[in-house]
Amino acid sequence: MIVIDAGSPTPPYEQLRAQLARQIQDRSLAVGTRLPTIRRLAADLSLAVNTVGRAYRELEEAGLIETRGRAGSFVSAAGEPALEQARRAARDYAAFIASVGIDHTEAIRIVEAALAVTGSPGTDR
Repeated sequence: MIVIDAGSPTPPYEQLRAQLARQIQDRSLAVGTRLPTIRRLAADLSLAVNTVGRAYRELEEAGLIETRGRAGSFVSAAGEPALEQARRAARDYAAFIASVGIDHTEAIRIVEAALAVTGSPGTDR
């Protein structure tokens, strides 16, 4: 959740940039997460479009997000090859699931079962 304090001496673009950067760095926003469009976020936060645009531009310059033209802005792997590979594999998996008509709930169960079998880090096995 993003909160902009209109009474803060910190400019709104910097408040937005800092909050998004923190969410990306603590992985509240996962690699590959699509961010709202600049116009949508500006409307949601009652900010000027240029304010949100500046925050996004600075996040992109820092390597935290990447803009893919009309597809939008996404959380970047920020130089972490394993996360980038995982993002690509997840995108390929999602495309396969859609092509064979498996619903999202079942697709997630399949992934959770696979992770349980492999004993991924952070899980008890």
